[in-house]
Amino acid sequence: MNTLQDVLLHLRAGRWTEAHNLVQYDSSPLGAWLHGIVHIVEGDLEDAEYWYGQAGRHFRSRGTLDEELARFEAALLQSGAAPAAAPSKAGAVVR
Repeated sequence: MNTLQDVLLHLRAGRWTEAHNLVQYDSSPLGAWLHGIVHIVEGDLEDAEYWYGQAGRHFRSRGTLDEELARFEAALLQSGAAPAAAPSKAGAVVR
C-alpha cells in the first residue's frame, strides 16, 4: 500500500493527525491535493486552499467532501494505485 492510500485510511477512521503526518511526505500533485483535503477535514480552509494551489486544482470550485474524496480516489486509481479500502458499516475494513 502506498502513502496516499494510508492517508485515506486514516482519514476514514477519523485519525486526522496521522493522516496529516503521513501526507506531508508525499510531494506529488496528488499528495498536495490530498493534503488540501486533509485540511478541509480539519476545517482549516486557508491551508486547504494553499495545498489545492500546490496541486494545480481550483479550491473554490470543489464539491462536497464526499465528492472530492471520490474524485481523488478516481485520480489515484488512474495513476496506477489502487484506492484504499473503505470501512464497512460495522467498522471493519472491506477489501
